[in-house]
Amino acid sequence: MEKITAADIMIPLDKYPHLPYWFTIRQAIVELESSEFDINGKKSLPRVVLVFDEKYQLLGMVRRRDLLRGIQPSFFEQDKVKDQRKLFTIESDALLGEFHWERSMKEIKERAERPVSEVMLPITATVDVGDHIVKIIHLMVVKNLSLIPVMDKDKVVGTVRSVDVLHEVGKIVL
Repeated sequence: MEKITAADIMIPLDKYPHLPYWFTIRQAIVELESSEFDINGKKSLPRVVLVFDEKYQLLGMVRRRDLLRGIQPSFFEQDKVKDQRKLFTIESDALLGEFHWERSMKEIKERAERPVSEVMLPITATVDVGDHIVKIIHLMVVKNLSLIPVMDKDKVVGTVRSVDVLHEVGKIVL
C-alpha cells in the first residue's frame, strides 16, 4: 500500500474559497455560496473560507457558523440575554422571528457589512504537503478540526478536509 500524503488528498488553494481579511461577512457568504468541488465524481460544498493578509499570509478561517454568529441580531448576544429579564426564552419562543422580523433583517444586513476578520478563527494547525494521512487524522482529532491548511515551505498550497480524509480511510478499512 502506498503512503497517502496531504498532497494526495488536498484541494489546491486556487480551487478553495479564500479572501482577504478586510472583505465583509457578506462577501464571505457570497464566496461560500458560489463555491463547489467535484471530488471523486461527487459535488461537495465548502464549509470554511480561508482568510489571508495583504502578503498572502494565512491569518485564519471562517466557518459557516462563524458567519451566522457574525450576522446574528444583537439581541441574541449572550451578555445582553443574561442582563435582560426573562420575558421569553429564545430557544422556545416560536414567534420570536416574527416579532422582530423587519428590525432583525435590517440588523442582519448591517452586520453583514462588518469585516470577516471580526468573526474569523485563528489557524491552530497546518500540515506539510508530504505529511502522512496518520498525522492529518491525529491533528484533526486532537484539535477538533474539519479542515487543515496544507503548506509547502511557508506558502499555503491547499486544504485537507475531514470528509476527504475519511474517504481515503474508507478505502483502507472497507
